[in-house]
Amino acid sequence: QVQLVESGGGLVQAGGSLKLSCAVSGRTFSSYVMGWFRQAPGKEREFVIAISRSGGGTIYADSVKGRFTISRDNAKNTVYLQMNGLKPEDTAVYYCAARIVDDSRWSLRVTSHMEYRYWGQGTQVTVSS
Repeated sequence: QVQLVESGGGLVQAGGSLKLSCAVSGRTFSSYVMGWFRQAPGKEREFVIAISRSGGGTIYADSVKGRFTISRDNAKNTVYLQMNGLKPEDTAVYYCAARIVDDSRWSLRVTSHMEYRYWGQGTQVTVSS
């Protein structure tokens, strides 16, 4: 059973920073493409950012480019989301997710939540203006 546990959410003022972590159980973390999604009240879940299995490739939503960074530590079975320059519109529940896919195809449909098999429970991020 694969489990994903997010942490690091909270309340921050606009312009501030937060770092989210997602710890993944199991011995096959390095075989997963990892992504972060978010869902604001009344809105659909949206893609934020993803990282390849090795960490050498990343894909960002336009709304977070230049502000958010994703990284992973395969030795610690953990993926991170560093969020800088936070805006009130970043307020949402943030979910990490794991996807099983061949490394050569990791970026195909990576923004679709339907491509991810395992999900965390989410962590709330609130940005005040």
